[in-house]
Amino acid sequence: MRMLMLGAALAMMTSAAMTFAAKADDDDAKGAQKLAMQGRDDYWHCLAREYSRDGNQGKSEQDFGRSVAGACPSERQYYRVALLDYLTSQYPNIESGAHLATANRAVEAAQKDIVTAFVKHRPPQK
Repeated sequence: MRMLMLGAALAMMTSAAMTFAAKADDDDAKGAQKLAMQGRDDYWHCLAREYSRDGNQGKSEQDFGRSVAGACPSERQYYRVALLDYLTSQYPNIESGAHLATANRAVEAAQKDIVTAFVKHRPPQK
């Protein structure tokens, strides 16, 4: 009887520990997602400030693209790292190099989108 009660107590503790671990993992994933989204937003806002600078009006697409690629280094790195953390928490069985490549593509896509907007919205050359 005593062994049965001990077994039941261990089963309940194990179940509670697993529930707590699952909740902690879920909280970690949600936190990582929130940080990745904040990193994305911060990077986009910084790129938007770069887009809005008066000195950019006469730049060619290539010059503006180079300017954007070098702009916002801390925001870019924070976004990359936060996205990498999120991807690692969501997909732990995928190689970290694949997550890094995905994060780098996300940064490149943001830069490309800003350059595309710059080209489409600039006044025609005279």
